[in-house]
Amino acid sequence: MSIKISGAPCCWGVDDPKNPYLPPWERVLSEASQAGYKGIELGPYGYIPMDIEKVQAELEKNDLTIIAGTIFDDLLSESNLDHLLKQVDDICSLVTKLPQTPQEEGQKFPTPYLVIMDWGHDERDYYAGHPEKAVRLGEEDWNTMMNHIRLLSERAKQYGVRPVIHPHAGGYIEFEDEIKKLVEDIPYEVAGLCLDTGHLYYSKMDPIQWLRNYANRVDYIHFKDIDLDVYHQVMNERIRFFDACAKNVMCPIGQGVIDYVQIRQLLDEINYHGYITIEQERDPRNSDTSLRDVKQSVDYLKSVGY
Repeated sequence: MSIKISGAPCCWGVDDPKNPYLPPWERVLSEASQAGYKGIELGPYGYIPMDIEKVQAELEKNDLTIIAGTIFDDLLSESNLDHLLKQVDDICSLVTKLPQTPQEEGQKFPTPYLVIMDWGHDERDYYAGHPEKAVRLGEEDWNTMMNHIRLLSERAKQYGVRPVIHPHAGGYIEFEDEIKKLVEDIPYEVAGLCLDTGHLYYSKMDPIQWLRNYANRVDYIHFKDIDLDVYHQVMNERIRFFDACAKNVMCPIGQGVIDYVQIRQLLDEINYHGYITIEQERDPRNSDTSLRDVKQSVDYLKSVGY
């Protein structure tokens, strides 16, 4: 099974580039390398600088490549579209000029990817994980967001970058009905899917079932694990998604509720090849334990055949 394990800055608490407590990006790359990664995501726009020479030097120093860049922003508002397109231009200009990772045999599309996620709506953030309570977009707003995703995807493809859409807890593409509608409205030739085991479970879906059902649409996968006791606790609170993460609802792979032995068997069945990125969102003020946790996740996955 040609699967490569990579990482993401969110394991160091890097989700909001304006957060004053973020660790230096150079430290994140250094610790990612120490944990055994060969690839890492860029993280949120604005965290790792759009400076090719500086970034390339740090990547080479740590024997890393960039697996994906991310759009993590409001995909709905018309007023944000120009900013979104600028992010695509900046990210794709950077990642396509950095050293590339060889494509695995059987991997559908080469890295780097552009991961597209909707974010930034209070009315959904407080109901992350609650499909029965969260307000849905009306038809007109949904169609606007789909049109924006098409525009972002087409822009990425102009750079030769494969766009993948990531359903994300707390955004307007989160729940079962929304993912099904997304797949109907965005053809596979426009963009693939990046499914995330932790977000699926958090939002009341079975990761194994969803990876199996959408195997022909999934180009890229994120792995997380969930501490079931903390999960039950935050599901009974009115709490933002990242505030739940700050309470350690996400834990190292193999220490939570998700069965990664079964998922490994499933990936073999569906013939998945390519990259899987480990994530464990946290409060960046706790990033001093990130290397320990990431290493535990990597070691666990290796121990069960990844």
